[in-house]
Amino acid sequence: MMLDRIKKNPKIKWALIILLSGIALFFLFFATIYFGVWGKIPSSRELSDLKQNKATQVLASKGELIGKFYIFDRQPIAFEALPSYLIEALIATEDVRFYEHDGIDNRSLLRVFFKSILLQDDSAGGGSTITLQLAKNIYGRKDYGALGIVINKMQEAIIAKRLEDIYSKDEIIQLYFNTVPFSDNTYGIESASMKFFNKHTSELTLEEAAVLVGMLKASHYYNPRIFPERSRLRRDVVLVQMSKYGYLTEAKAQEAKMAPLVLDYKNFSHDKGIAPYFREQVRKTVSKLLDTLKNKDGDKYNIYRDGLIVHTTLNYKMQELAEEAMLEHMKELQSQHESSYGEAAPWIKNKKILDDAIKSSKKYKALKSKGLSDSEITNALSEKHPVEVFDYDGITTKNMSTIDSIAHYLKFLNSGILALNPENGAVEAWVGGIDFRYFQYDHVTQSKRQVGSTFKPIVYTAALENGMDPCTYFSVREVTYDNGWTPSNSSSEGDDPFMNYNLKTALSHSMNTIAVKVLMETGVDNVISEARKMGIKSDLPAVPSIALGTASLSVEELAGAYTSYVNNSKPVTPYFITKIEDGNGNLLAEFKPKVAKTRAFSEDNRKIMLDMMQATVNEGTATRLRSTYGLRNDIAGKTGTTQDNKDGWFVGITPNLVCVTWVGSDDHRIGFRTTSIGQGANSALPIFAKLMQKMNDDSEFKTITSARFQPLSQELASLMNCDPQERDNLLERIFKSKNSSRSNRNRDKKKKKGFLNKLFGKKEKNN
Repeated sequence: MMLDRIKKNPKIKWALIILLSGIALFFLFFATIYFGVWGKIPSSRELSDLKQNKATQVLASKGELIGKFYIFDRQPIAFEALPSYLIEALIATEDVRFYEHDGIDNRSLLRVFFKSILLQDDSAGGGSTITLQLAKNIYGRKDYGALGIVINKMQEAIIAKRLEDIYSKDEIIQLYFNTVPFSDNTYGIESASMKFFNKHTSELTLEEAAVLVGMLKASHYYNPRIFPERSRLRRDVVLVQMSKYGYLTEAKAQEAKMAPLVLDYKNFSHDKGIAPYFREQVRKTVSKLLDTLKNKDGDKYNIYRDGLIVHTTLNYKMQELAEEAMLEHMKELQSQHESSYGEAAPWIKNKKILDDAIKSSKKYKALKSKGLSDSEITNALSEKHPVEVFDYDGITTKNMSTIDSIAHYLKFLNSGILALNPENGAVEAWVGGIDFRYFQYDHVTQSKRQVGSTFKPIVYTAALENGMDPCTYFSVREVTYDNGWTPSNSSSEGDDPFMNYNLKTALSHSMNTIAVKVLMETGVDNVISEARKMGIKSDLPAVPSIALGTASLSVEELAGAYTSYVNNSKPVTPYFITKIEDGNGNLLAEFKPKVAKTRAFSEDNRKIMLDMMQATVNEGTATRLRSTYGLRNDIAGKTGTTQDNKDGWFVGITPNLVCVTWVGSDDHRIGFRTTSIGQGANSALPIFAKLMQKMNDDSEFKTITSARFQPLSQELASLMNCDPQERDNLLERIFKSKNSSRSNRNRDKKKKKGFLNKLFGKKEKNN
């Protein structure tokens, strides 16, 4: 009968045909989506083995997170690490019937259809479930044009149903929290918790959990870093929802709403945060190592995708203090440096220095590669535009040309700091420069500079090893050597040619003339051989001037050599990675300290050298550690200043720490204006001094700050028991003129010169 009515009524007939055709087209359209015509939908098998890009974590020695390498900042965690109120906040806000539906909430969809679409009621809410959002989080959405929203929604519905068949509700919650995007290129609750509150997810308070869940509605709009008031109001909405659905009492919700929004934001971007130079060195080292390792599928590990865990030796707290000490001193030193030059500064007046810097810049090279003429390049580089500029008073934006910017950065001094555990070479602190964002050249490993007087202890060690007595005396007088080179002292100690000094005094006061004489008597080859035993691998020139540190070494290399003085005469190779694990904690690689198998010098000579370098601190060139900075720790050390005040060095040694600091300009043509500013005691020593002051104030470092050197044995103390200086009275008596006439004085002067040349086999410089 119904069929007859349909046949007799064409309108009903055509309406039915259209309806059935529409249904058929819908199912056909759905079939094209289901079978992957619009893009492959992951199978149940693929969904059961979800692989997401995971950030590689870099941890300090006590497990503190210091950085991550990632394409998407994501750190997966287990369900057990999710606080109950975090899960409840999510369900109350995003999907109240999560435990009732099978991935698609039909009641919510009907509500959305009728209230949002038919009645245009914006308060109806959304029909998306946590499982649907998970599907979107994992696979994202593609642009299919006008049909895009429909196709993406249907794909997500298919994936959601499959996810519900494979995973339990708790597992879906875990997957969701591990994949959901937050603000600032952050993926997953653990990464968001560490970034915004500097704590693990399991440590979040109720209020903090509500902030992060509230952010999910619109991650940028509710970013608590940028829009704190919006974020706080959204947090309160989450708390109200939790109360509404019985997860919180109304009183508890009101109490939580009264709490202020307090962030502890930690940006783990590549060029910001703690230890950026160190993290970059870790990245290079791990990336190179991963080329030799393969996972269970035979593929190479990827540092940006595979969620590895890199354990390092870095002492998080010491690193913080080292960076603070460096910035405090460098700000003051930079001011001294600029004031000393005034308007005559080489970065202003020396056109060649600026031109060379311009031609070395990336922008110049890019324009040159396009075939532009020099005048066209100059015009392009002279155009002013807003530029973010580094200064110690803060980062500012100025209207500058590229040339202005290059000239601005030429004036800055830079620094390198490396602190080692001398027993095993473990890196405790690593500062490669003043700011990684603007100076990405690492002055710990990449830079090799002349080391100045910090090489002298190696010379004196070689002398002792080759039989020289610590109480050997040398004249301070200047001597000209075969190649016409006449080393001199920076102080007035060279004024009296009849004054002789023993090794301890000469080293502690860094007397250049005596250092060269010690080297010449010991033999250049023997000194170089000793340097090799102490771990120095760089080229060392076989010339007398090596005694004054004309060899170029890195901070890392020099620090490794000095560890031998507090490590049983055995140098160590600095190392900074202890092990690498996969995301499940399986060991992929492990690293052990590299300590020399044989002694570089005898135990007695080690103790003698330490005693000499303690004298440097107590009575020599590093006394400001005591007088200016008030340090009373057991410290040995050596200052270093290179020719024309280009580089300042200091090596600080305690029984449990070796720290090398360097300061200078990246352009070797720009030195310090005066020795008073550029000498190692003024330019580099204060960084170590400030670091020690800060460590003295922190009980965490008591094992370092309270450590004491072993006193010299009675036998060694007796060996060292000699006057620090003596006058050569015999020569003085021989040449003391008893006749005040000018002719007699000239005659005696010639006799003295001839006698000294015969005695020392060298030509004395006229004084």
